[in-house]
Amino acid sequence: MNIQIHSVRFDADKKLIDFVNQKLVKLSQFGDNIVSAEVFLRLDNDQEKENKVSEIKLEYPKGPLFARKQSKTFEEATDLAVDALKKQITKHKEKLKGV
Repeated sequence: MNIQIHSVRFDADKKLIDFVNQKLVKLSQFGDNIVSAEVFLRLDNDQEKENKVSEIKLEYPKGPLFARKQSKTFEEATDLAVDALKKQITKHKEKLKGV
C-alpha cells in the first residue's frame, strides 16, 4: 500500500509519522486490496483544545473511502479516523457478500 502523509500548518515529527504508518498498515488486515492512502494532519485555526484534525482517504477498488476526525491529539484523531474506516471497509465487504 502506498501511503502519503501531509502535515498542514506544522511539521510532523518522525514519531507521529511512524504512528500513522503503523495504523494504516493494520488497516490492510481488514481490506487487503487497499491501493493507497493519503493522510492530512492539520491544525485548526480555532483556539479550542480539540484543534488537531486527521483526514484519511483510502483508494479502494469499489471507490474511495474517507474519514475526518478531530481531537486533542493527532494520535487520538488518527485512531478515530482509522476506526471509522474499518467500519466502512467492513460494510463494503458485507455488501459484496450480499449480507
